[in-house]
Amino acid sequence: MPRVLLIEDDRAVREGVALGLRRQSHEVAAVPTGEEGMDRLRSFRPDVVVLDLMLPGMSGLDVCRAVRAVDQTLPIIMATARGDDVDIVVGLEAGADDYVVKPVQARVLDARIRAVLRRAGGAAPGDSGLPKIDTYGELAIDRAGLSVTVRNTPVQLAPSELRLLLTLSASPGQVFSRQQLLEAVWEHSYHGDARLVDACVKRLRAKMGDPPREPRYIQTVRGFGYRFASR
Repeated sequence: MPRVLLIEDDRAVREGVALGLRRQSHEVAAVPTGEEGMDRLRSFRPDVVVLDLMLPGMSGLDVCRAVRAVDQTLPIIMATARGDDVDIVVGLEAGADDYVVKPVQARVLDARIRAVLRRAGGAAPGDSGLPKIDTYGELAIDRAGLSVTVRNTPVQLAPSELRLLLTLSASPGQVFSRQQLLEAVWEHSYHGDARLVDACVKRLRAKMGDPPREPRYIQTVRGFGYRFASR
């Protein structure tokens, strides 16, 4: 049973979402503030955090950054009452794995939670038959162990970041459109939001020390998408 920490200011929304998720067979701890959320993070030990962006006191962005400071791999789904471009991009760049715009139905949120948990626990499509460890200069990708190092130093990646890297590096030189990556990594089969991909690439490059203007590993194909550099 997935353990969900729900941090939501609005009582009616919080209770409604919690009830809906429990009906979808989730164990839910629901709190109204970021401060309480950080306290419950230690005692509840969730599998995923669903985080309202607009919180009193400690904001959703502050909570996201605080969680990422102590745990790079815990999946975070950001909820926002507005489809505001700036808010969404800032939230994704702060470390969220996915986002939903409120109001959101419990079955939709349940699908997003289960998708992000699959990303946290599994390798990328197309990995079968590939070497256990792929090395690209200073970057080493352990596909069996689902770990990444740069200059022999472990790089802690969020689930979406790891799956994106595994997907791109499985086919060096192949160009992937943003929509292809959304389907492979986030399991968004509809026409999804390219901001998820762009923000994830930005975080990945930063963690791997990949210069955005002259990237060694993840290269931008303008007007289309991304590719992993060939050896």
